[in-house]
Amino acid sequence: MKKTVLGIILMGVLAFGAEQTPKDLDTYLRGFDINEKNDMKVKAVEMLNMVEEGTAVVIDIRFKEEFEVWNLPFTKNIPLNELPDRLGELPRDKLIITACPHNDRSNIARIYLTMKGYKAKYLSDGMLKAVDYLRGENAIEFMEELHKNNTKGGN
Repeated sequence: MKKTVLGIILMGVLAFGAEQTPKDLDTYLRGFDINEKNDMKVKAVEMLNMVEEGTAVVIDIRFKEEFEVWNLPFTKNIPLNELPDRLGELPRDKLIITACPHNDRSNIARIYLTMKGYKAKYLSDGMLKAVDYLRGENAIEFMEELHKNNTKGGN
């Protein structure tokens, strides 16, 4: 079967931009396999690359008091207990990465978002790993790339 360039592009757009269908937990668990296990998480460095590229947004799901004490400037704070009422603030066309210091609450948020039809992953090594990585030259390089990509009209 011959694939046209337009057909290949269309398949890519549909695969990336298509909204996932909401599902119930029973259906999700019945379909849970090794691929889903591997696809549900993202490591800090990979997350930072996706944020730089504009393909993902990071939701810090800690309580607002925790967020006020310290946060990463490229994250959006939506506490886990507010998530059901604030779904409208999340884009459907990007990967949603849920984050907290370790990964317990972010894992709950990822499951919830997946049930609601979002493409979501959780930060498996937690925000503390991201903070540890974003020191010195890494922080400078990350912010320069983020600023450059945002001024190109990416976000």
